[in-house]
Amino acid sequence: MFGYVKIGAAVPQLKLADCISNKEEILKLIREANEKGIRVLTFPELALTGYTCGDLFFQLPLIQAAEKALKEIAAETAELDMVIAIGVPVMADNQTFNCVALLHQGRILGLVPKTFIPNYSEFYEERWFASAGDLISEEISYAGQMVPIGADLLFAADGIPFLKIGVEICEDLWVPIPPSSYQSLYGATLLLNASASNELAGKPQYRHQLVAQQSSRCLAAYVYAAAGIGESTQDAVFSGHSLICENGTLLCETESFSRESQLVAADIDLEVLANERRHHTTFMGQLSQPEAQRFYREIHFPMTESPLGKLDRHISPAPFTPDDAHLDARCQNIFQIQVTGLARRMEHAHANTLVIGISGGLDSTLALLVAAKACDYLGMSRDHVLGVTMPGFGTTDRTYNNALELMRSLGIQMKEISIKNAALQHFADIEHDPEIHDVTYENTQARERTQILMDLANKTNGLVVGTGDLSELALGWATYNGDHMSMYGVNAGVPKTLVRVLVNWVAHSKAVDETASRILLDVLDTPISPELLPPDKDGKINQKTEDLVGPYELHDFFLFHILRFGFRPAKVLYLAEIAFDGSYDRETLLKWLKNFYRRFFVQQFKRSCLPDGPKVGALCLSPRSDWRMPSDAFNRVWMEEVEKL
Repeated sequence: MFGYVKIGAAVPQLKLADCISNKEEILKLIREANEKGIRVLTFPELALTGYTCGDLFFQLPLIQAAEKALKEIAAETAELDMVIAIGVPVMADNQTFNCVALLHQGRILGLVPKTFIPNYSEFYEERWFASAGDLISEEISYAGQMVPIGADLLFAADGIPFLKIGVEICEDLWVPIPPSSYQSLYGATLLLNASASNELAGKPQYRHQLVAQQSSRCLAAYVYAAAGIGESTQDAVFSGHSLICENGTLLCETESFSRESQLVAADIDLEVLANERRHHTTFMGQLSQPEAQRFYREIHFPMTESPLGKLDRHISPAPFTPDDAHLDARCQNIFQIQVTGLARRMEHAHANTLVIGISGGLDSTLALLVAAKACDYLGMSRDHVLGVTMPGFGTTDRTYNNALELMRSLGIQMKEISIKNAALQHFADIEHDPEIHDVTYENTQARERTQILMDLANKTNGLVVGTGDLSELALGWATYNGDHMSMYGVNAGVPKTLVRVLVNWVAHSKAVDETASRILLDVLDTPISPELLPPDKDGKINQKTEDLVGPYELHDFFLFHILRFGFRPAKVLYLAEIAFDGSYDRETLLKWLKNFYRRFFVQQFKRSCLPDGPKVGALCLSPRSDWRMPSDAFNRVWMEEVEKL
């Protein structure tokens, strides 16, 4: 359901050359996997015999015992709607092949031989096994069935969209162009690797990188199941380190050197993978090269979609923000992108000043920090930044004082221009009653502020630095030709949840002094507001943005999953219920999801004429970058599905 398929990697307790014991342990793990709802399960290389049997692979009793054990496993699992990949030695065409057998409901779907046979250092497999390239037959009699054999096999599930399986074995992944690279071009979204990778100092980290990179390059899910400690330790030690990655992200892994059998599982998202492949138009470009021309035989099997259950993957409620382990490096990188973009634009335009409206709110605070750092980056004094605070009818003492103190602490030029008289004059000119606090009342103030900034930029040979963020742009929460407009929008690629993280990061860094840090923390604690309506009777903010448009943490979540992956409303709501369990109920999530779709479509015209600004992440709404859509498109398809939820 929703494109999720639960897959697993199993590392059985191994008894070397004891196919009967190994079969029983494999069946035990299969039954456990079935209870967990796993649909595709991968065992290690030569799991039925063990990888380190050496010259015992020349012995017919071992080869035949493995075949008999596989036949019995097929019979025992005939009622299971699960694909099971098991490593097994196979005799064919006067040779022995190191194969993976794929089973489904008692049928052996195919045998995939290893292509690249290592014969260096501690490996000398060529002594026993031939390469898939030496195979003559396309089908052999095996375990009582006629079975396709070859490295040209792909396995497609008829009942689950986008589920197509490719298989490679251990060393196949470690070569410059693994077989899985071509398998993915021909549609494989799930890549299985039955491995017997031995352990060496530093190898687990390299293995992480290797599997993650291959899953990323192939835009696929990758299961790497490795042989455990039951293998011989005569010349090498095996840890059973197995892992599952999806498009470069590690979903789960086993504990290394465990004395017990292990089973790990994760739900992969086939819709994400399919969407990524459609989105990356260069993905299929390799097929134009002669060496990429392949012929694959597709083996089809029936498999039904699983009902929704507990999802074995983490759904972050803050998909735009880095996790704690990468926080410092990611924030440093994003901040430097903003700084470099603005500095380059200032340099190219031969601008003398960076003009910014400072409100004491989050967005203008981040833009000011970026502008100050851009001057440092260019080796210029910070008085090339002109910060302008423009108090209006809704400005509170808290934001006003924070704006002034922050500008003072950063050492920039400061200017204060009240917009009250100008706004009142404009109300008189257009015959608007200033006691009517409607959209005219609000937008007059926003446009007056932008006019002041633009004119000051002209006067000082400067650039107006835009402060609006990605979330506001998505929701259209900006005054058209008001704060919507600037000469370079440094926050245009930064969603609101990430703005908060970046400001907090700067507050706790050595980039600012104690005074600035204190102010930044108070800005973070201030309710988000455009401050266009008068304060309440206590002089506090009376207009809170999130009360009107909804919580930004929800809108950023919706924005990420709708635009980044193209998910339909039902799936977005399903993921939101998981991510925000205990924080928002379904009714509240649905309310703001409807609001997001409505505002996103209706406000599209504001995004069609955005000023330049740096892209900092995987998503940007600039019409010159990630997102292009007609301003007058209808949202009926999406809203009809939302109404059914």
